Amino acid sequence: MRSGQKITAALLVWGAISAGAPAIADEADKGPAPVPSPAAKASTDAPKEPAPPPSVTVIGTADARGILGRDVRSSAGENMGRIVDVIVDRSGTVRAAVIDFGGFLGVGSRKIVVDWGALHFGQVTNKKESITLELTLEQVKAAPEYKEDTPIVVLGASGSLQPLQFDH
Repeated sequence: MRSGQKITAALLVWGAISAGAPAIADEADKGPAPVPSPAAKASTDAPKEPAPPPSVTVIGTADARGILGRDVRSSAGENMGRIVDVIVDRSGTVRAAVIDFGGFLGVGSRKIVVDWGALHFGQVTNKKESITLELTLEQVKAAPEYKEDTPIVVLGASGSLQPLQFDH
């Protein structure tokens, strides 16, 4: 190593040492570092219990099917649209279904909300079967349009609705 390089190296080492000296002095002023209690040390050293396995339920395809996108028909066989969403209350109880009604290929259609109790699922496990709505085409046509973040008007079978309770 040449003498110029030795001087540069010595200056770098001296600078690093002197920069750390105030930090060492500060640590000395604080006194000895606190020692964690045995209980604290045991809690960090102890292996964590693995999470219990989740509960599993198997539902056969003959017993249940998803309903989103399923066709809805009146009792008279009239096309009422298709289910596009489900409305639940704060407790998670299903209260209503949103049906995309009218229009052709999504043009001119609107969403309406119908009471869950007004839907009859019959052969819901057969994808070709539709869900039956206990309302007439005229009643559905007269229903107000559903828009998110606005009060929900739920169309129901006569006398079957219970009001949604909200805390303000």
